[in-house]
Amino acid sequence: MLRWLKQGDMTKSPAMLGMWGEAVERAHRLVRKQEALAEESRHQLEEILAALQASPSGVVLLDSQGRIEWCNETAVAHFGFDAERDAMQSIRYLVRDPEFSAYYTAQDYSSGVVLEGRASTSSRPVRISVQLHPYGDGRSLLLSRDVTALEQAEAMRRDFVANVSHEIRTPLTVLMGFVETLQTLSLNAQERARYLDMMAQQAARMQNVVQDLLTLSRLEGSPSPGLREWTPVSGLLQHCEGEGRALSTLLTRQHARTHDWEFPSPSALAAAGEISGSVTELQSALSNLISNAVRYTPAGGRIVVRWQPQADGAAVFSVSDTGPGIAPEHIPRLTERFYRVDRSRSRETGGTGLGLAIVKHVLQRHGATLEVESTPGKGSTFQVRFPAGRLRHPAPAAEVNA
Repeated sequence: MLRWLKQGDMTKSPAMLGMWGEAVERAHRLVRKQEALAEESRHQLEEILAALQASPSGVVLLDSQGRIEWCNETAVAHFGFDAERDAMQSIRYLVRDPEFSAYYTAQDYSSGVVLEGRASTSSRPVRISVQLHPYGDGRSLLLSRDVTALEQAEAMRRDFVANVSHEIRTPLTVLMGFVETLQTLSLNAQERARYLDMMAQQAARMQNVVQDLLTLSRLEGSPSPGLREWTPVSGLLQHCEGEGRALSTLLTRQHARTHDWEFPSPSALAAAGEISGSVTELQSALSNLISNAVRYTPAGGRIVVRWQPQADGAAVFSVSDTGPGIAPEHIPRLTERFYRVDRSRSRETGGTGLGLAIVKHVLQRHGATLEVESTPGKGSTFQVRFPAGRLRHPAPAAEVNA
């Protein structure tokens, strides 16, 4: 038995009876129990590591010397580690960002530090938040997460507040100046009427900004329209045509020529069928695209509005103009709130800088997409593609007669 215990091979236990046989059996049981406990511990460890591996945050386990004992795939992506090659390498050697070095040396881990991500570029910055959490006997848990979207959202929030403040403050300042003038100066009837007219314009400008902000808030906070409400495309586009022509007449009243229009024919509209969704939202979005073409196309320019059914059952609504066009670098940002290619031109035409942001939200709520093609000096085309699921086409005449 002593020889067997020294060898440690439990498969070659001696066949013994009596007291020594019972001792061998008890040794077997103890070993099997320890093996079961060890297997259970390994299984639990594997589950914990699998959970850490699935974590959206980067996880790095450091020993008391700051060497990497284990890291998940997210941390590998954040820092460019190699899980095998960099095992037991110092974190200070692998992460050489000066801000991290200062953070690690200070040993004040009550808050984290934000570093530039490994994949960061000037056109597409990546920001990684890192924080150390000491535990055990000098060990540390390093957690990292990509905060690029959060920082961008915070920057957009700051820009949004600044833009709203500017858009409201500017006309309000002008309005207060006119009020003070009317209160302090003796004006004749003509001057008084001119000042009141300018005050009305500034008040209308503020009202438009507030109205558009309320519209955006409502769109973001309400559920997407269902498929219960169906509207004829013909009625929708006729309404948009009426609004577009009225705005064109207003803006070109002091010119010898108005805009040259092309709208879908009545027969083409009749064949367009129906579209599901919010009529109010769809009218707002499509009219906005037409009104933008009117505002930025000089008198005598051409505006073409089309509704084109596609072979897959979808349909494309497009508005083309012969305006000044848009430089390529501006196109990706057109739907940002308060983004303007030409601020002075936008204010001259009465724009709030929120129109295309509203269009984007309306189209997203209806499963549609917006594409912009433009050539500076030649004009622009805005295309909206509505999915087949939002459209219902009329039955062919032969089926109706049958």
